Amino acid sequence: MAEQKKKVLVVGAGAAGMAAADTLAQHPDRFDVTLIDAVDYCGGQAFSIPIDKERHGASWLNQGVQGGSYIYHHSFKMFEKQGHVSTPVKLQVSFGKDETFWTNVFPTKLVEKHRSEIKRFHRALKIVHYTELLWIYIPIKVFGKMFFLSDDFLNFMILPTIALFLGTGNATPDVSSLVMERLFTSPTFGMWYPGDPESLISNHPPMVVFPEFSKFYGDWKADLESKGVKVRLSTELDHVVSRDKKSVKVAIRPRRPIEDGHNPNGADQDLPLGEEEYDELILCVLADTAKGILGKQARWIEKRVLGGANFSDDITVTHWDSDYMKKYYENAYNEKEAVQNLHGRDETARIETGRNEFKPMYYIRQQKEDPRKLDMCFDCTNYQAQFPTDVPFDRHIFQTIFLNKKDKHLWTMDEINPDKIIRKDWWHQLCHRFTLYALVVPWMWLLNGRKRTTYAAAWTLVNAHEVAIISGMAAAYRLGAAYPKDLEEDSFALLCFRLYLLLSHGTWYRKGSHGQSLVHQD
Repeated sequence: MAEQKKKVLVVGAGAAGMAAADTLAQHPDRFDVTLIDAVDYCGGQAFSIPIDKERHGASWLNQGVQGGSYIYHHSFKMFEKQGHVSTPVKLQVSFGKDETFWTNVFPTKLVEKHRSEIKRFHRALKIVHYTELLWIYIPIKVFGKMFFLSDDFLNFMILPTIALFLGTGNATPDVSSLVMERLFTSPTFGMWYPGDPESLISNHPPMVVFPEFSKFYGDWKADLESKGVKVRLSTELDHVVSRDKKSVKVAIRPRRPIEDGHNPNGADQDLPLGEEEYDELILCVLADTAKGILGKQARWIEKRVLGGANFSDDITVTHWDSDYMKKYYENAYNEKEAVQNLHGRDETARIETGRNEFKPMYYIRQQKEDPRKLDMCFDCTNYQAQFPTDVPFDRHIFQTIFLNKKDKHLWTMDEINPDKIIRKDWWHQLCHRFTLYALVVPWMWLLNGRKRTTYAAAWTLVNAHEVAIISGMAAAYRLGAAYPKDLEEDSFALLCFRLYLLLSHGTWYRKGSHGQSLVHQD
């Protein structure tokens, strides 16, 4: 007698939900998969918008997610399967303005000023490296005091290097010191490896720029549907009605598509709720959203763990106001701040690189009122691969991110020329506080698989497209799907998957296995 198909509801059509559905779809004889999302597109925070090609040199712009690290093997595999590729790029950054300006491209007076602290910082990283478990729960702001680092050094040099990679914004002082150490010392995961004891960072991190996300996710959606996955957009999971050892009942409400589906304003409360029943539920949504969906059905441990993730409300303004950018950021080589000789080390080559090739892709500025508060910005024209290299600066497109609505009184958003604003997008953004690694990440294995519910999202570890993809695959593996064989043959990809599966699901992956042994832990 043929085994009855397991009905699985995947909630959230971002990277995690798409990866979960894709992995389950390898077994059409075993899984009946439904994928829903409240908005009218697939991709979550990763999407593209149309722009004026005649003015800006390209017809589209990636929004929300720009690119990532060269180690994102799972993401690359998903791109490849749909006929899309990412583009390598060497990252250039511009931190601060005038006397607080510095960059990884050439040395400046600020770097020279903090010479002794840079050396002390690198020595401190060695101590953290050899006693790493002690530093998981110690935030960067405490680390700085322990090693007698000045506020100026922390605020203007260390915090921007962390905020850039993790997108932690104003919560950066509370990031785990161990996470910081990894970014500087890990040859695999470290963005700023190898560190420079003279200028803190002088490498140009090898990054990748992602393909046109709306096309990629559109192709991926079509591929899933061709494999039998039922993709229902403009469909919202309102709440979980009941959960037991046999099934999950959920209340689902349709949504009216809105003109800009990327900024939904909440459920259409006048539309009817309908109940549906599934064998398994995979929640690929933010932690606080998952907690709200579970409502009264949430166990006490779910309330505690899901409630341990902190979020802030940020806004991205996409614009082409070059005058605003010149006012608040260093956009070009600054002869006045450049340093030719750094503590006896000849910097001629780096100076020449800066003079001829400095095209920053990523900016951070500190607020004068409180230097621990940041604004972040992308020069998308310098960063994204679809743009030609000769676009005049006054036609560049920028994405300026104003962080944490609670700090709105510090924002300079109103100074951006409204005639040059392309769009505004609000984000509910994960804060990588040390509490995430104390209250959430170590305990996900206690949540996954219980009460027919599994979790998959970047917030379960670190906010990155790659983590979202891995988490979705891990959720599908837990329900009995196979880890893709082509990725299994990639030793680095397999290692990342194994480590995530161990941490978030409490098991070690064995080659060639399916995840049946992880099911039914009620």
